[in-house]
Amino acid sequence: MIRYNGINHLAMATGDMDATIRFWRDLLGMRLIGGFGKPGYRHYFFEISGKDSIAFFEWPEVEPVKEKEHGRVVAGPFIFDHVSFGVDKKETLWEIKDRLSAAGLWVSEVIDHGFIYSIYSFDPNGIPIEFSWNVEGVDIHKDPRMTDSGRTDIASEGPAPRSDEWPMVDAPTPENERKVYPGVGREYFRGNTLK
Repeated sequence: MIRYNGINHLAMATGDMDATIRFWRDLLGMRLIGGFGKPGYRHYFFEISGKDSIAFFEWPEVEPVKEKEHGRVVAGPFIFDHVSFGVDKKETLWEIKDRLSAAGLWVSEVIDHGFIYSIYSFDPNGIPIEFSWNVEGVDIHKDPRMTDSGRTDIASEGPAPRSDEWPMVDAPTPENERKVYPGVGREYFRGNTLK
């Protein structure tokens, strides 16, 4: 039985890594735990939890997509690269690779990225997927790495969030004004009333 340990990382794309760092690290408070790149190419990782992260490639020609309501159908350009599922054992990569191959599906060779070993494939919908095993003794959550030789001053500020880059909340929503609105799925778990 294949066992997963979470989403290793979600991989997105940006045309402005500095703005991305300011948002994910400084505004949302996710540590910048990995920065790989060279002039013209960057791949940065922000820590979601002890095992999960969100990553961004920086490609100079990428532009933000038009915002849309979550869950609504979209046509045309969108902003998703791939999702990486973490596995606990290196052998699991080979098991998944063999299963995908046996099913007649394309799957990459096992790739050594230094901190993870990965294989790549696609789901039936064409969604790019990756399966990653964390290399023993290399943990960018505990020991963040910034090896981008062309990193900007903002990236060089380090992994810790910079709360001074955004306005402080001066008027938090009072408890008596905190309203939770019903959403799709609620009726399956709690009936028709909020508790």
